[in-house]
Amino acid sequence: MSADKQLRLPGGGPYVVVVASEKGGVGKTTLATNLAVYLKALHEDLPVTIASFDNHFSVDNMFAIAGRSGGSVDGLFRGQLPEELATLGEYGVAFLSSARRLAPVGDDPGQLRRLFSRSRLSGVLILDTRPILDLVSHNALLAADLVLTPVKDRASLVNAAALQALLADSDSGPGRLWLVPSLIDGRLRLRDNLGMHEFLVWGARERGYQVAPTAIAKSPKVESLASGLSSRIYPVLTHARGTQVHGQFKLLAEFVIERLALQPGPLAAQGPASLPPTDGRPGLFAAACPLCSAPAPEIGPCYQTLQSRHRGLLHAACLNRLVDRDLLWAGGDDPAVLAIRFDAEQRPRLSMKYLTAQGAQPGEGELPIPAEVGQDLLVRLCGRAIDDLFKECLLVGLASRSEQEWRHHFPPLRRTVLETMRATGSWEEGADAFPDSVEG
Repeated sequence: MSADKQLRLPGGGPYVVVVASEKGGVGKTTLATNLAVYLKALHEDLPVTIASFDNHFSVDNMFAIAGRSGGSVDGLFRGQLPEELATLGEYGVAFLSSARRLAPVGDDPGQLRRLFSRSRLSGVLILDTRPILDLVSHNALLAADLVLTPVKDRASLVNAAALQALLADSDSGPGRLWLVPSLIDGRLRLRDNLGMHEFLVWGARERGYQVAPTAIAKSPKVESLASGLSSRIYPVLTHARGTQVHGQFKLLAEFVIERLALQPGPLAAQGPASLPPTDGRPGLFAAACPLCSAPAPEIGPCYQTLQSRHRGLLHAACLNRLVDRDLLWAGGDDPAVLAIRFDAEQRPRLSMKYLTAQGAQPGEGELPIPAEVGQDLLVRLCGRAIDDLFKECLLVGLASRSEQEWRHHFPPLRRTVLETMRATGSWEEGADAFPDSVEG
């Protein structure tokens, strides 16, 4: 069968390859950018497009021609089709310009998949995700036909479980996930003279993962391609052909071509009908209370972050040390939620509301808790520093219930908050009540 016949894609959007890892420093962006170059080099007639959801601009620094750039990747989350945003770059690869700040509109993990189902972009679209499993990465993973996860050590191998769980929880299925041993130092020997590559392959298969048929070696020459005095980043194909990494990327690109040829059509062509609902979608609750690091209680207040997708139970005593006890007991039989919203699009702004499932807002016009307490809760329950947040909304259900009960009671509270956000835009009440030390 000819290569042209193998690579002829049906309509319904691009073949989406997502490069994802929750752990930084594993060679994720190096893999994504070089894969794009090698795919194009192997099959000149195959359209290849790349976009990065991270804010390091490596894609721009490799593919932009004479400073020219097309539309920004944040346009995808405003409903713009990828073919409207992409511009032709170096090595024949089209790219979308990176964005300093990137956040989806609303709370919809199926946004990108529906967008790609309407797209006329053909060929392969590579998405380089951020090293965090937030709503942006969630969108990319649900739209993926193939997920490549670089792993370089035991920690990154363990972290792959979160990606596997998310895919298993969707109709995409964990079968789309393949691990790629990356940044492998062939000189390093472990116990019983076991090499790191062999250890990662063994460990991955013990955990039920699929492993790509090649590994990317650690190479000082390759690392130097992104560390010169210029901001320009060069691909292995043109500047490191004498390294073993050149052959490894060729093998990886051939593997992606094989996967593309085996699949009957892009996932986006299946349409959005089978996407899991966003309300009440089953998900893992954290094993520990983030306020004290002790095991989570069987019964307690519940928290959920809408962007970074963290959820779990808190010890009532831990929350009571931060929040007035009267607030925890307020609402009676009408469950209450404390909603804390952070928006740094123009400057850091903190907004808070106290709502019930019926939309009541006790004490409206007044901040339900001091702004510094709201900031502390936001940082501790999101698990990220305030400087790393862009847009986030934290919901804390104030009653004490079991996990099973919260799975039933939390969705209406969440819908109430989202409806209030849509109706009022940015919550102006208390939006400037941010601690001076943070407002900067």
